[in-house]
Amino acid sequence: MVYYFKARPAAGDYVIYMGLDKHENEDLIKYGLPEDIWFHVDKLSSAHVYLRLNKGQTIDSITSELLEDCAQLVKANSIQGNKLNNIDVVYTPWLNLKKTPAMDVGQVGFQNPRLVRTTRVEKRINEVVNRLNKTKVERTPDLKVSRIAGCI
Repeated sequence: MVYYFKARPAAGDYVIYMGLDKHENEDLIKYGLPEDIWFHVDKLSSAHVYLRLNKGQTIDSITSELLEDCAQLVKANSIQGNKLNNIDVVYTPWLNLKKTPAMDVGQVGFQNPRLVRTTRVEKRINEVVNRLNKTKVERTPDLKVSRIAGCI
């Protein structure tokens, strides 16, 4: 199952999504698209959250408002990170993710650590998390077919 969220309207028409659990994350890691940006709480367990950019956009296209939506969603979906203030959220293009057979389920590394960015989340902003949760839709897509079609 994949959870889909809509970013704040002022940020544009963007879809943010995450898997139900670490097993679902494996499929998301495997079947992402070049337009995807991956988010995770740094050094803590958390959901893998993805932002689908529009074709032609890059990580530099992410506005501060859109970044806040993604970072707050990751923080809210981290058991440890949700309880802490001043956490770091890392994000990188999906193409920069590296998965080896020796890694645990849901674990990833990076092809190039220099392509990983970090944003500090001082505290949970309930208004942001609540707004995102109101847009939440659950689906069970065939991620392999979606990958071939270029959508999710």
